[in-house]
Amino acid sequence: MPYILALDAGTTSVRAIVFDYEGQICATAQKEIRQIFPQPGWVEHDPQEIWLAQIAVAVEVLDRARIEPRDVVGAGIANQRETSIVWDRETGNPIYNAIVWQDRRTAGMCDELHAAGHDGTIQELTGLILDPYFSATKIAWILDHVPDARTQAEAGKLICGTVETWLIWKLTDGKAHVTDVSNASRTMLFNLHTGAWDRQLLQLFRIPENMLPEVRPSSEVYGEISALPGLAHIAIAGAAGDQQAALFGQLCAQPGLAKNTYGTGCFLLQNIGTRPAASKQRLLTTVAWKIGEKQEFALEGSVFIGGAIVQWLRDGLQIVRSAQEADMLAASVPDSGGVVLVPAFAGLGAPHWDAYARGLIIGLTGDTHAAHIARAALEGVAFQVADLVDAMHADTGKPFTELRVDGGASRSEPMMQFQADLLGVPVVRPAVVETTALGAAYLAGLAVGFWQNTDSIATHWRIERVFEPKMPGARAAELRSRWNDALERAKGWEPKEKTMKPAKRI
Repeated sequence: MPYILALDAGTTSVRAIVFDYEGQICATAQKEIRQIFPQPGWVEHDPQEIWLAQIAVAVEVLDRARIEPRDVVGAGIANQRETSIVWDRETGNPIYNAIVWQDRRTAGMCDELHAAGHDGTIQELTGLILDPYFSATKIAWILDHVPDARTQAEAGKLICGTVETWLIWKLTDGKAHVTDVSNASRTMLFNLHTGAWDRQLLQLFRIPENMLPEVRPSSEVYGEISALPGLAHIAIAGAAGDQQAALFGQLCAQPGLAKNTYGTGCFLLQNIGTRPAASKQRLLTTVAWKIGEKQEFALEGSVFIGGAIVQWLRDGLQIVRSAQEADMLAASVPDSGGVVLVPAFAGLGAPHWDAYARGLIIGLTGDTHAAHIARAALEGVAFQVADLVDAMHADTGKPFTELRVDGGASRSEPMMQFQADLLGVPVVRPAVVETTALGAAYLAGLAVGFWQNTDSIATHWRIERVFEPKMPGARAAELRSRWNDALERAKGWEPKEKTMKPAKRI
């Protein structure tokens, strides 16, 4: 029996999952990756660690599934988006750590571009909001701060890309320097209307075009794995940014269908069809995917800290040892005891876009204990998602009748119930919540003929549980009012004039 391999290069871990024809998980392997915080607001990863961890879990998952590389007809890649890597074209060595999508170090650069009046042009061309979130300022920062980097880049000695580009380049032993259109649309260098890198933006950010990968469809054979005997000759046949992959994995292939992924961050996407439409609520317009000649778009709202709040409860506060323990602790109290936690550790995403906001816990009393903090942390994620749903409703004029959910944190029963209570609509969790990897598998499978078309996979989507709203609407409104008060107190906390230390070559 043939299988599809999905490589899911996430923010806090990398995974490999083997899927069968029915879209069912046959085996999975996962490995956490180190989070590097050189300064407050800075977030980095070691690109070599990402690569080594990803191939380790890929080899491991084939062993767990008891299959050989010849049994795998194709591999798809889903990846944390916007995270940017610059490496030497000849040696393959990164010249600096990967700057992660959560990183805020380029807020000052964005302020300067804003002051110069570039916001409108950037949004018109890219569908994105000017923010440190996206790749362009990260690449520019590396070129400006690593010794000789800009000179080498202009001489054609350096190349760059997001994480899927890095992995494809490594897997093909440097033969393929490509990105898919969904990831390209997250760089703030890609023109949504022409479907190509935009020279005006490249000049604005001073990034040589020869550094950038070739933009390809999301479902296409990019090459074969040649760098590793344990994975040899597997076709790399699909790639998409993790959230677009999850949208496809949830089979939101028709305009109007939407999903929210609870991963490290939270990402609400709605399919808007084959024409990009600008948001009036400071949401993003992004490429969803391109299959053959058909390119589709999505409206998106992003929350920077979602499921990562549980990792902070575990590693930062050290009040729990696992996500399951966090759920049990949160469920041990009926409410947060008046505590509100705004998880703006990396600023605020849509619809607020405040790079200078920071995390806040308010409402503490002498009766507050760890369970209240844990519950407030989970609720803080749900509040942020509710803000996105409101913004998307305002943009489209169509209220949600349900919210499809996925991602690791969607397993949290207290969070999902509170989400349904806030929204007043059912929250629907599918049988396979690893829809990011599933979407990558679908894209790869379509490219190699494992599945013939989207209709052939439409029957795979099955519901595992529906969370019906139980909270009275008046109570939900009261809680959201308190949340908005806390949110305003968290905004603009980090001083804009704060100076950054110079970077060193790794």
